[in-house]
Amino acid sequence: MKTAITEMFGIEHPIIQGGMHYVGFAEMAAAVSNAGGLGIITGLTQKTPQDLANEIARCKDMTDKPFGVNITILPTLTPPDYPGIVKAVIEGGVKVVETAGRNPSELLPPLKDAGIKVIHKCTSVRHSLKAQAIGCDAVSVDGFECGGHPGEDDVPNFILLPRAADELEIPFVSSGGMADGRSLVASLAMGAQGMNMGTRFIATKEAPVHENVKQAIVAASELDTRLVMRPLRNTERVLNNAGVERLLEKEKELGDALTIQDILPEVAGVYPSIMQEGDMDKGAWSCGMVAGLINDIPTCQELIDGIMSDAEAILARMNGMQAA
Repeated sequence: MKTAITEMFGIEHPIIQGGMHYVGFAEMAAAVSNAGGLGIITGLTQKTPQDLANEIARCKDMTDKPFGVNITILPTLTPPDYPGIVKAVIEGGVKVVETAGRNPSELLPPLKDAGIKVIHKCTSVRHSLKAQAIGCDAVSVDGFECGGHPGEDDVPNFILLPRAADELEIPFVSSGGMADGRSLVASLAMGAQGMNMGTRFIATKEAPVHENVKQAIVAASELDTRLVMRPLRNTERVLNNAGVERLLEKEKELGDALTIQDILPEVAGVYPSIMQEGDMDKGAWSCGMVAGLINDIPTCQELIDGIMSDAEAILARMNGMQAA
């Protein structure tokens, strides 16, 4: 299947693996890229630019297909070494960067000068238009269903994607609630040129996370995620667990007096314990409502092959309906 996204990134299928903290290692990115999608290494999971350079080199040993690096721009008093991260990406020969978080305009000049394509994650049409205006090549439009940060507008993809199609001139992919061939065909029908999957890729054999994490996703329904940090206007969709319940109780008790310091035990530095050690009640970790559509743990090749086969069957059936 050829779309503007497959042509732009040089990939076989219009499927992107989003950057995920303590998931987007070389093993994950390479498995997705080898299966015909676009794998993504999560830059900020690596502690230093040199660590990222090493991870990029490791990924290149595992695949000769295109892969990208996620660079998330966080509001923090001690920002990561973004110039060093960009340097590692450029020197590593990476051809695609997924940016997320704040406006990536400061990172764009060196990336563009190096011929790197940039896709920015956006949770609204206005942010997508801003990404287009500053020179991003594509955007990933994240609906309210998504795991991680859905923004504060609460617009689901059935509205957000057609609105993006109405306004944007650059290509975009859908993100949030994407799991299968139905997701891909629906995204294409609403104007997207492909789809981004996060939670679905965690529940794969190659995902370098503890088995407890994969089983928690398979066991969850669409009703098992919660929104946390909403009072701080830093909303995150996470899978419910005992740590999340503690966090929500603090939000309820403290109300408008809540500060980030109050919930640090449930949100700060919990990913290694959860993703690597399988301590599922440690705290909040990003998970989308799409968990309700995930019932197995295939290889990335099996997953992507199945998505494309199902999508093609759906499109063929729809063509038959039109002919009738």
